[in-house]
Amino acid sequence: MDHRSRVRLLKVGVWLAALIPAGRFVQRWFFGDRFGVNPIEELLLWSGLSTLVLLFASLAVTPLRRLTGWNDLQKVRRLVGLWAFTYALVHVGIYLWLDQFFAWSFILEDVTERPFIIAGTGAFLLLVPLAFTSTRGWIRRMGRNWVRLHALIYPASGLALLHYVWKQKADFQGPIIAGGVLAVLLGLRVWWRGRDKARRAAAARDRSLGSATRQAG
Repeated sequence: MDHRSRVRLLKVGVWLAALIPAGRFVQRWFFGDRFGVNPIEELLLWSGLSTLVLLFASLAVTPLRRLTGWNDLQKVRRLVGLWAFTYALVHVGIYLWLDQFFAWSFILEDVTERPFIIAGTGAFLLLVPLAFTSTRGWIRRMGRNWVRLHALIYPASGLALLHYVWKQKADFQGPIIAGGVLAVLLGLRVWWRGRDKARRAAAARDRSLGSATRQAG
């Protein structure tokens, strides 16, 4: 299988996996319990967890690529991130429409006074420019600045986790698991960055010593 076919197959797999939460919604709404006795709360939880899982999945692409050597994985990272933003839009839409009925005075009070809403709002606002610039045209126009901008995925993921943690009132199993996953994903990056920096420094020292040896000879 050639490179393009592998990437195309990967993208199909991402689409199918990203549609699983939507399929779960259809199953529960049309064939199940219609999200129980508190459907708005359950819908917020469904869309929020879907966003968090896909955010972490986008962060997992680079570690998986480095661990497996399968470079084709990097070709689907933007797609996974865009799906995460799609579910984030659904999450925000449910909150604004079904939960608050676009009562902007109450929404403003939430955004300025409730910590978990503040964290969630911050995460969403950080995701907006990432989604907006996730096109080949923006990548070409921005150059290296695109990479710098898209580093916002890290604080966005942290704020999304805080939003989830502070929202929970009793069952902390989910937040603990999510926190552990994020710690591993970020910890691997920190470790690799430190190792790569040490290797570059060692290579520079070797070149310097080699140059000094040649000059002395």
